[in-house]
Amino acid sequence: MGILDAFGSLASAILAGLVMLGFAILSLFVTVFVVDAAASIAGLSPDDSFVVLGATILAGTAILAGGVGFARPEQDTETGAQ
Repeated sequence: MGILDAFGSLASAILAGLVMLGFAILSLFVTVFVVDAAASIAGLSPDDSFVVLGATILAGTAILAGGVGFARPEQDTETGAQ
């Protein structure tokens, strides 16, 4: 049963990675639209590569900031022990 559990964990991790990659690509597309719309409202006409660069920086930092809190171990509030 240990081997089947290992394959189940591997499949679960691969599926979660694919879902997160899909959401990252979707957020990049949305951010490209937002950056392009903001530039046109401001009366700017930047090159497409600068729009994609700005959207990539914004989406990447949002993804990183969203996952930072999950890496810390939980702390017991009563005793202060980890």
